[in-house]
Amino acid sequence: MAAKVFPNHYTTKSPIAINCVLSLLLCKEFMKAIIPVAGAGTKLRPHTYTQPKALIPLAGKTILGIIIDQLNEAGINEFIFIVGYLGDKIQDYVQEKYPDLITHFVQQNERHGIGHAILLTQHIVGEDEVFIVLGDSICEYDVKEVLDNNHSVLGVKKVDDPREFGVAELNEEGYISRVVEKPHIPKSNMALVGIYRIKETKFLFDCLENNIANKLMSFGEYNLTDAIECMIKRGARIKPYKVQNWFDCGKKESLLKTNATLLKKFGHSISDDRQLLNTIIIPPVSIAAGCDISNSIIGPNVAIGEKVKISYSIIKDAIIGAYSDLQDIVLTQSLIGSDTEVKGESRTLNIGDNTEIDLGKS
Repeated sequence: MAAKVFPNHYTTKSPIAINCVLSLLLCKEFMKAIIPVAGAGTKLRPHTYTQPKALIPLAGKTILGIIIDQLNEAGINEFIFIVGYLGDKIQDYVQEKYPDLITHFVQQNERHGIGHAILLTQHIVGEDEVFIVLGDSICEYDVKEVLDNNHSVLGVKKVDDPREFGVAELNEEGYISRVVEKPHIPKSNMALVGIYRIKETKFLFDCLENNIANKLMSFGEYNLTDAIECMIKRGARIKPYKVQNWFDCGKKESLLKTNATLLKKFGHSISDDRQLLNTIIIPPVSIAAGCDISNSIIGPNVAIGEKVKISYSIIKDAIIGAYSDLQDIVLTQSLIGSDTEVKGESRTLNIGDNTEIDLGKS
């Protein structure tokens, strides 16, 4: 019923599936992963007007790339991406960077919430177990440990103020007894971090269909949290899994902080395919291929995308998108989009002793 109300379309690119036809005995069945990336990323505008939030460069990678790598390294090889806004860029990125994955792209034409988005994948998932990771959630955790759990699992992390998140309440046996989206008076500080391993998939889809049919919404959307609460009320036994770290990618300030943290984690990364002339590098930084940097100071905590040109500039604590051109500029705590040109002012000074000059904007 939901599919008729909210139509969707998908394409499939599955070279591994072709290999399976040739050699069924060698083909391994993988759990499917669902990654919703249909959101418009309004808190990161103007960058997300032309670039999906999931593809913003971060510590030499992208938000989406970090998520895919985590799951793929744990053995998950089939992915369902729920796309909408700028979805063609998501599809192009995935198919270029990950040609060996089995990939499906489901279009969410109207954004009615994560719950509605997940329901659109039902015809692909069937009753297989699924691993759902929200496309803006980067966490440090053991994916294989989550996969090996005998129960459905929700990723959680203690937070100081849980009112802006979905929240999980636990019972004495260590199971999740209740989940609620953005509670006004939280009874727990265990925030849901956007990681869901669901074994009872048919159960989940039944609850999603029920909530949509009865227009059961939270904050104007069909939330995945409400569907999981429906599962718990009907007897599902779901375990919490405490992630080690949860990195916020929702706003510019938190994104820059996450970039700095991940640069320290992933390490210093400078492509061999670049040109550095009269330039000082202060680690950690990430410089992608094809960059041309001269007469500048770069770092610390700077991630630079592909084929960026920088001259006579000082840049620290910043993310610079691909194909940008920066000249005569001092940047800090800055997020620069792709294909951007930024020019400052070049000055020649002849200053005597005992002088104080402020060249900042008055």
